[in-house]
Amino acid sequence: MAPFYKFGYFGTETSFVIALILGISFGFWLERAGFGESRKLALQFYFRDMTVLKVMFTAIVTAMLGLMYLALFGWIDLSRVYVNPTFLWAQIFGGLVFGIGFAIGGYCPGTSVVGAVLGRIDAYFFLGGILTGMLIFGEMFPSIEKLYNAGAMGTAKVTDWLNLPIGVTGFLVVIMALAMFWGGEWLEKKFREEPQQ
Repeated sequence: MAPFYKFGYFGTETSFVIALILGISFGFWLERAGFGESRKLALQFYFRDMTVLKVMFTAIVTAMLGLMYLALFGWIDLSRVYVNPTFLWAQIFGGLVFGIGFAIGGYCPGTSVVGAVLGRIDAYFFLGGILTGMLIFGEMFPSIEKLYNAGAMGTAKVTDWLNLPIGVTGFLVVIMALAMFWGGEWLEKKFREEPQQ
C-alpha cells in the first residue's frame, strides 16, 4: 500500500505480483542473514549474537532515510503512504505476547516461514502455532474487541509525538541506531561464550 498503487499506476493484479516478488526477495535475504535458524535468532536474547538488532535497525534507518529523501526531492508524497493506525494498549499487549513467543520459539512470523521452507521441523511447529493463534483470535474477536481497540490514537507518528520536524526526528533515529549498534557490539563481546579448548 504505497503511493504508486494509490495513484493508480498499476492495478490489483500487478500489486499481487509485486508483493510476491518482494516477499520472495525478503525471504531470500532473511535466509542469507542466517535468520532461518531459531538458534541464531534466540542468541539475541542471551546477548551473544545481536545480528537481528543490527539488521532490523539497518532496515528501519534505510527505509526512513529513503522515504525522507524521496519526499525532499518531490518524488513521493508521504501523505499518501499508508501508516498503520496506533492502538496503544492493544499493541503493547500484543508486543509482549509476540516477544514471549519469539523468545520461546526462536522465530518471528517471517523467519518461521523461511525456516519452514528450509525444512526445519521447529519452524513447522511454530507456523502451526501461528495459524492456531490466528484461528483462536478470529473466534474470540467479538469478546476481545474492546481490548483490540484499546488506546486508539489514529495515525500516530513520532514526529507529531515529539513535535519535531521530520529531519530532526530522522537525525535522532540515526543517532539512536548508531548507539544501538555500539551497544550490540559491546553486549556481544561481554556475553559471547569463550571458545572451548
